[in-house]
Amino acid sequence: MDWQIQLITLYEMVCKHYQEGLWIHCQRFSPYCDLSFTDEEVITLFLFGIMNKHSQIKNIYDEAHRHLGDWFPQLPSYPGFVQRVNKVCDVFAPLVEILSARGPISGAWLLDSQPIILAQQGRSLNARVAPEYANRGYCASKKLYYYGVKLHILGQQQIGSLPFPDYIGITPASENDGKVLEHLLPYLPENRAYGDKAYEYLKPIATAQGIELLTPIKRLKGQEYLDVVDQWLSRAVSQVRQPIESFFNWINEKTGIQKASKVRSSSGLLVHVFGRLAAALFLLVFPEIFGSA
Repeated sequence: MDWQIQLITLYEMVCKHYQEGLWIHCQRFSPYCDLSFTDEEVITLFLFGIMNKHSQIKNIYDEAHRHLGDWFPQLPSYPGFVQRVNKVCDVFAPLVEILSARGPISGAWLLDSQPIILAQQGRSLNARVAPEYANRGYCASKKLYYYGVKLHILGQQQIGSLPFPDYIGITPASENDGKVLEHLLPYLPENRAYGDKAYEYLKPIATAQGIELLTPIKRLKGQEYLDVVDQWLSRAVSQVRQPIESFFNWINEKTGIQKASKVRSSSGLLVHVFGRLAAALFLLVFPEIFGSA
């Protein structure tokens, strides 16, 4: 499908969701503000840019200014566009929720998180952006100290395909992964869930909720090697969890979500995380329109 049809279809979808309730999440302007460039156009243009791998707002704006002037005749200046994008920052999380809404649980749950990095290593010590959301933490898999947030996803296993997200959220970088699942457990129906070692301490709580939580086996203090059965179980759990890791890699490849060093404000962080997630979900949910996952 050519890009013109994709752009029109995306705009129609955004308008539908906006009119059905997203508008209440937009920050209001003074009565003298020029809204000839509409919120729907702002949201559409940002999403379309991310879906076409323009990773920065400046790239999105420059591309629109050069090639989409006839489509967006009221496109403001670059500073004005950035301001408008930040004004609709609270739209993207509800849009993600709408796009990830599905029917009854079918596959097992897969759990994981990844860092969204505003600053790393030495620079993380002095970072102060979005303090109500972000702080300093450590990513063991990357052996990296960073300032930012963690992106958490609980997704449904789909054999032969990427998992479909049922829960998406962020926490400060320092927060333990298990805290998110601990918060969700009372609301989850009975099922099987696969996570990494960070979730192991929750097994008794999960069992009480009717959820079979499987994680790789941790070595006991002083234990040099796992026994053969525990090694096999750990490998099996890791293999089942592989699709959720692939899902994070896919989101990164499509949207560049993990690198957030250009973010300068709390609203900018919400746009960066949930705006990119919304763009990724449009690609995932509507592959026949926007391209295959």
